[in-house]
Amino acid sequence: MTDFAARRNMMVDTQVRPSDVTKFPVIDAMLSVPREAFVPRTQREAAYVGENVSLGGSRVVLEPRTLAKMLDFLDIRGDELALDIGCGLGYSAALIARMAEAVVAVEEVEDLAEEAESTLSEQGADSVAVHRGPLAEGAPQHGPYDVIMIEGAVEHLPDAICDQLKEGGRIAVLFAEGALGTVRIGYKIDGIITWRFAFNAGAPVMPGFEKHQAFTL
Repeated sequence: MTDFAARRNMMVDTQVRPSDVTKFPVIDAMLSVPREAFVPRTQREAAYVGENVSLGGSRVVLEPRTLAKMLDFLDIRGDELALDIGCGLGYSAALIARMAEAVVAVEEVEDLAEEAESTLSEQGADSVAVHRGPLAEGAPQHGPYDVIMIEGAVEHLPDAICDQLKEGGRIAVLFAEGALGTVRIGYKIDGIITWRFAFNAGAPVMPGFEKHQAFTL
């Protein structure tokens, strides 16, 4: 029988801590949430490998290092409302739920949303609400949000998402730029988001976040 707890500890010791992830709430969440419960059943043996786990199509569970570093940079506090876009089977939402007051997790694939709800409930992540709808639209009716995370790469960030970030809030985005993507943290001040480089990482571009193709005659 696979010892997933041991693998989880090893993931934190070999992938998370060496990547300059230092905030205790992030380390604690990564040690506490069983990643294997939030990947497709056929891929549980690969749950703790240091790479993205496919959910089908262009959707993935982000590798532990990328997810942990994004959370570390966001520095989520216990009185904050978070928006998790593209929650997949709910792993990221379960992590964020251990730091934030509440999480709205957006998922547009019905099968994923249904399984996410079920697994999050089994894992006691009661502060997460799974919102079904297009990823690129977010969940404006529940916002604005103190923190926004997007669980995949983007070529184009819709205004609709930026508008849901609260004044003074933070957003973590993996921008697809050539072979290697760039994670930037955005801070909303006076209605404008200012971006700062965080680190490099890679992931497929999420549906609805592709670059708009110019029409040619």
